[in-house]
Amino acid sequence: MSSAYLYSILATATIFTLLALALNIITGYAGQAMMGIAAFFGIGAYTAAIITTNGGNFLLALLAGMLVSGIFGAVLGVISLRLQADFLAITTIGINFVMVALFNRLKITGGTLGLTIKKPVLFGVKMNNTYFFYMTVILIVVLCLLLGKMRRSWFGMALASINNDPGAARSFGINVSRYQILAFTIGTAVAGLAGGVYAHRMGFISSSDFAFVVSIQAVSMVVIGGLGTLRGPIFGALLITSLPEILRFADDYRELVYGLLLVLMVRFMPEGLIGDDSPVWSALMKLWRKFVPKKKTRADLIAESVEGGR
Repeated sequence: MSSAYLYSILATATIFTLLALALNIITGYAGQAMMGIAAFFGIGAYTAAIITTNGGNFLLALLAGMLVSGIFGAVLGVISLRLQADFLAITTIGINFVMVALFNRLKITGGTLGLTIKKPVLFGVKMNNTYFFYMTVILIVVLCLLLGKMRRSWFGMALASINNDPGAARSFGINVSRYQILAFTIGTAVAGLAGGVYAHRMGFISSSDFAFVVSIQAVSMVVIGGLGTLRGPIFGALLITSLPEILRFADDYRELVYGLLLVLMVRFMPEGLIGDDSPVWSALMKLWRKFVPKKKTRADLIAESVEGGR
């Protein structure tokens, strides 16, 4: 395998990792049934692509893609307040199909012919798969740091309580509606960022790049890896994007394998392969503790001193 081909696969894997992390904010943290994330992936992609094809700056185009996608996500967040569970999932699926139809018909998006995008130049360097890979890795690291901080903040704790029981969260004075809208806005904005990077990495986009099957792939990445964790979507995205190479001998059955994996995970391991309550993750942690003992906290030392004094 040549290095150019390897970086092509890695660039795709990191972009879809970003998309999976975006979906995880909405579904994993806020507990909202989002099944149409590809629509916002496409909104960000087309927004950024239209700006750069008209002479706009690449980085500003990515920010614009985030902004436009986040605005559409906020609108969906408002709509979601009146919808729950299955009805919300069906609504987001419908939005995905509507957006694909619009991408396919609007003149500004290139219609059925699609849109060709020139490779951007960043800091004097023409971007290729290698640079897109490194850029996206940086974006993932920054996003993970921000999400880690978010989960420890009041906002993260509020989302966790809403995910567990919206009624109980509301009884404790949490504005459930506000946090759900914020989760949709942030998640769809990140999906828009991923779309902007994807469009410029590919150099050509069409409506089929954002079809419902892409949403299913993103859901598979999050569910198979582990909902509500940072490591889960990353692992799931890397696994799903590498499967086409692993299953190259069974090219006609890839979609069947994706569906089968998703069904098996939901049925037998809903917490994902490396989710918090996953037996696989528990076994890995036990193995890790054998080699790296857990550091004793101040509370542990105090408890030991009390026990020793008895």
